[in-house]
Amino acid sequence: MLELKGRSKTAVIEPITGQSILDLALKANVDWQFSCSRGTCARCRCLVTEGMELLGEITDEEWDRLEPEEFDEGYRLGCQAIVVSTEGRITAINKPYF
Repeated sequence: MLELKGRSKTAVIEPITGQSILDLALKANVDWQFSCSRGTCARCRCLVTEGMELLGEITDEEWDRLEPEEFDEGYRLGCQAIVVSTEGRITAINKPYF
């Protein structure tokens, strides 16, 4: 399962391997903030509180936009965090900087 928490809406859906958290949030009509969908604006930043191991590796775009401490805390860019396994639960909360 994938739980997505936007600004005012939460959805629990089945994750799809190869899809980003942002893509899945948009498909579920969750009010997920974003501007570019390619890792340059960082508005889709999210806090992954569960299931980080079910997501792909941190991308170069994320290294360019986020601080190392943010990764330690569980932050990712929703457009870059790709589901690589559906064998568990993922919980992500949209947490833009502004």
